[in-house]
Amino acid sequence: MNTTLQELTSRVAAAFEAAGYDPALGAVQTSNRPDLCPFQCNGALSGAKAYRKAPFMIADAVAEKLAADPAFEKVEVVRPGFLNLTPSDAFLLERAAQTIADPFDGVPQSENPMTIILDYGGPNVAKALHVGHLRTANIGESLKRLARACGHKPMGDIHLGDWGLQMGLVIAEYSVRHPEWACFSETFDPETQSVPTIDVIELGEVYPSASAKSKENEEFKNYARSVTATLQSGRHPGYTALWKEILRVSVEDMKKSYARLNVDFDLWYGESDAEKWIPELMDILRAQGLLVESDGAMVVEVAQDDDKITMPPVIIRKSDGSSGYPVTDLATILQRQRDFAPDEIWYVVDKRQSLHFTQVFRCAHKAGLVPESTVLSHFGNGTMNGADGRPFKTRDGGVMSLSNLLDTATEAAAEKLRGSEHVDASQLDESARRIAIAAIKFGDLMNHLSGDVTFDLDKFMSFEGKTGVYLLYMLTRIRAVLEKAGADPDADAVIHSIESDAQRALLYANLSVGEAFRRAMEERSPNLLCDAAYQLAVAFSSFYHDSSVLGESDPEKRETLLGFCRLTRRMMLKLLDTLAIQPVDHM
Repeated sequence: MNTTLQELTSRVAAAFEAAGYDPALGAVQTSNRPDLCPFQCNGALSGAKAYRKAPFMIADAVAEKLAADPAFEKVEVVRPGFLNLTPSDAFLLERAAQTIADPFDGVPQSENPMTIILDYGGPNVAKALHVGHLRTANIGESLKRLARACGHKPMGDIHLGDWGLQMGLVIAEYSVRHPEWACFSETFDPETQSVPTIDVIELGEVYPSASAKSKENEEFKNYARSVTATLQSGRHPGYTALWKEILRVSVEDMKKSYARLNVDFDLWYGESDAEKWIPELMDILRAQGLLVESDGAMVVEVAQDDDKITMPPVIIRKSDGSSGYPVTDLATILQRQRDFAPDEIWYVVDKRQSLHFTQVFRCAHKAGLVPESTVLSHFGNGTMNGADGRPFKTRDGGVMSLSNLLDTATEAAAEKLRGSEHVDASQLDESARRIAIAAIKFGDLMNHLSGDVTFDLDKFMSFEGKTGVYLLYMLTRIRAVLEKAGADPDADAVIHSIESDAQRALLYANLSVGEAFRRAMEERSPNLLCDAAYQLAVAFSSFYHDSSVLGESDPEKRETLLGFCRLTRRMMLKLLDTLAIQPVDHM
C-alpha cells in the first residue's frame, strides 16, 4: 500500500491537474508548522513563475477542487500561496484500518525487488572483534533488514579477512610456540594426522604478539611472509590444516559476539574464497588491455575528466609481484556477479576508505565485471569515539574488545534492573542483555551513518529522552496496560473513532511509519527509523496521560483505546526489529 503522504500527494496532484496545472506540483509534505496544520503543499509557489500567476491564485484554484474531497477536513490557503492541509478523521480511520489489515504493516513494497549484497563485516580472522567493528555491524544489519522490510532480497556477507599476512603471522607464531605440532612437519598427512584444537583465548593473544614481534624482528617478519606465501600456494598441507582450524575457532567465536548484537550473516565468505577468481580477473583485465605498467607495477587507470581530485590508478600488481586489497575486492565483485548477479552491492565500511572504493568501483565497471546497471555503493560510516572525541579506547589506552564493551553495558543494565519489582530473577540476565543492546544500537543508529558517535553509556542507558531504553520502557508500559485490561497484545487493533487531539496525534505518528520506511530506504538512512520510533513513543506517552484506558466503561471506546495501544505496539515492534533491537516484557 502507498504511504499516507503518498496518498495525500496523489489527491492534491489530481486537484492541481483538474485546475489546469502540472500534477507534479502537488507534492505534499509534513508541515513545518504542526501547530497550524499536519500537512502542507508548496507547489503553488513553485508553479507561479511557469504559469505567470500569483501563487495564491493557483492555490485558491486547487483548494476549490479539494473542497469536495472527503479526505480533507480543512484546506486553507495562506499567502503568498501555501496550502495548509488537515485530513478528516474519516480518512485517518480508513488509513488505520488499511494499515492494520496490511501484512507489511503499511510499509510500501518495491514493485521491482532487487537482489542486494551487503558487505558489512570485514573482521580479520584470529583477532577478537573490537569496538571498531560495532558501527559497521549495527548499520549493515539495519540496512539489510530495512531492504527486506521494503520487499527486496538482501544478503549479508561478512567478508572475512582470512588470507593475508595476518594469517602468516599467526601460523608463524604458533610454529615458534609449538614446534612439536605435527602440522609444521613437511611430511604432515591430513588424512591420518590432525592439528590440535586451538584455544580461542590463546588465539586472541597470538596475533597481537606476532604483529608486535614482526615490527621489531626483521627475521620473524620475513619468516611470516614466507609462511603466508606458502599457505596461499597450497603447498603445505599442515599450514592449510592449521589455517582451517584457526578459521573454525575464529568464526565460532565471532558468531557468538555477533549474536549478542542480534547480527547475522547469510554468507560467511572470506578473502580466501575470492582467491580462485583472481586468475579470471587477470585474464579479463589483460584481454581488455586495461593493465598498464607504471614504475614496475601493473595498474588500471580509473581517472575521469570531471574528477575534482587526483584519482590514482588501481594497483593490480605491485613492483615486488604482490597484490593488495584492490585485487581481492575486484575478485570478490566478480565472484558475487557469477554467484548471485546482484542488482546492487552495498559496502558498509569506514568512510576513510572512500577513495579505495571509488577506485575499485570504477575499475569493476570499466572491466565489465558487473553490468553498467549494477549499482556499487560505499556507505562510509564514522567512528565510535570516546568522550575525548577520539576512537574509543580502554582505560589503559588499548582497543576495547567488543565482548568487554557488551559485558560492561549488560552489567550496567542488570544493575538498574535489580531494583525493579517487575523483573523476575529468572529473566534478569536476558532482559539486561536486551536493554544493553538496545541502548548501544539506538545510541549508534540514531545518528546518520556517516557521522562519528560519542560513546556515552550513561546517556545511552537513560530511561528518559531519545534512547533505546526509553523506547523499550514505553513498550513495556503498553504491554502492561493490555495485560491489566485482559487484552491479547497481539490481536488486531480496532479503532472506531478519534476522541481527542492526543489520539489524533498518536494516529498520525502510527500512520507516518510507512513513510519513514520509504524515506529510510530511499536515502539508505536507518536513523530515520530511530526518529519515527521516538516520535511514536512520545505520542503514546501523551496519549497515555490523556486517556484513561483501564477506566473507560463504554465498550466501544474501551476497544478503541486498546486498539491505539495495540497498533502502537505493532508499529514500534516493526521499527525496533528493523533496527535489530529486541523488546523486553517488563522493566
